[in-house]
Amino acid sequence: MNKDFESLRERLEELTYPSVYMFKFIVKSELQKIAQIEGLFDPEKAEIIRKESSKGAFISITVKEVMLGTDEIIAIYQKASEINGVITL
Repeated sequence: MNKDFESLRERLEELTYPSVYMFKFIVKSELQKIAQIEGLFDPEKAEIIRKESSKGAFISITVKEVMLGTDEIIAIYQKASEINGVITL
């Protein structure tokens, strides 16, 4: 696991689970990229909010979903990091 995920793990382990966790991603306004990010979540349980940038070149995707633990959150971030061009906040 890289240092970014180690630092994230330390912060996440301070939370109490289950807990609603908010993920935030920025991607180019490409349907495939948006679908890849949204595909990481359960469409029946996640609240997904999209917001287009002022020039329309990028989309911010905010997702709120109940997470059962630190490993579940990190797994989503790891999968998201494999998507070319995604920025995680």
